[in-house]
Amino acid sequence: MDFFETILWPLRWLVELVLAVWHQVFTWVGLDPNSGVTWVLSILGLVVVVRAALVPVTVRQIKSQRRMMDLAPEMKKIQDKYKGKKDQFSREAMSRETMGLYKKHGTNPFASCLPILIQMPIFFSLFYVLRQASGAMGSGGNGSGQAGIGMMTQELTDSFNQAEIFGAPIKMTFTQGWEQGNWIVVVMLGLIMLLMIASQFFTQLQIMSKNVSDETKNSPMYRQQKIMLYIIPFAFLFSGVTFPLALNIYWFSSNLWTMGQQFIVIRSMPTPGSDAWRARQARLKAKGKLKEDEATPEEQAKLDQGQRQQPVSSKRAKKKKK
Repeated sequence: MDFFETILWPLRWLVELVLAVWHQVFTWVGLDPNSGVTWVLSILGLVVVVRAALVPVTVRQIKSQRRMMDLAPEMKKIQDKYKGKKDQFSREAMSRETMGLYKKHGTNPFASCLPILIQMPIFFSLFYVLRQASGAMGSGGNGSGQAGIGMMTQELTDSFNQAEIFGAPIKMTFTQGWEQGNWIVVVMLGLIMLLMIASQFFTQLQIMSKNVSDETKNSPMYRQQKIMLYIIPFAFLFSGVTFPLALNIYWFSSNLWTMGQQFIVIRSMPTPGSDAWRARQARLKAKGKLKEDEATPEEQAKLDQGQRQQPVSSKRAKKKKK
């Protein structure tokens, strides 16, 4: 057992438990325990459990990401203030002001990465579980599936190795499918790769186009993130080729969850001043549910102006009428 397997041991045990429970549930309802459908549904069940548990963290990440983009103009001012100054005093002062800005807005650069940082150990735990079950690790890598460290018994391991969906073994990778001439695996994984790239692109596009304020769109940080929008999704090409079909199904399903969750969050908690925020204001106004604290900037300015008017005495009111 290598170092990563050792530190991931508790998570591997939990992943095996969730998979085994879902597999048993679908077997109880009458599905074939050795069917690829049963195993795919068990993997989808794992996605539901993991992503549901991460909902509070994900909402916090979305809010943090929104704040990071909102403070981009202020960050640019700090950078311009110390531009060209490389002495230690200036660097420390810039660092203090930057941290003060993060504290003021209640965010930090790492908060937006928290969900993915939590999910990656779970993802690699599933990778080790499936890898051991398919016989790709352990005594000589002889292709004989081995029981896991917990609920993944030898019986379940053998069942997983038999599982196919549309004739594609779910334990097989793109490379294995190509080498063995299993074009169903090649086509399915190729399609999943394209769908993962598209879903990741669309998820990021939702934020960039709908949930960013007009001021932030003019900042350098926004332009940099817009470039990354076209680069990051292609990282899934690596996962599609390297990881087995079962693991890619997990990742793609998780992407779909993220896309749907992002849509709901943007619709219900949009960034003030963004297109999504204006659309929400229009919906509330049409339903007569627009509150004073949710008014448009123009309406809020009028309300504020009215609130600032000083009371006028009856004598001064009569003079004004004259």
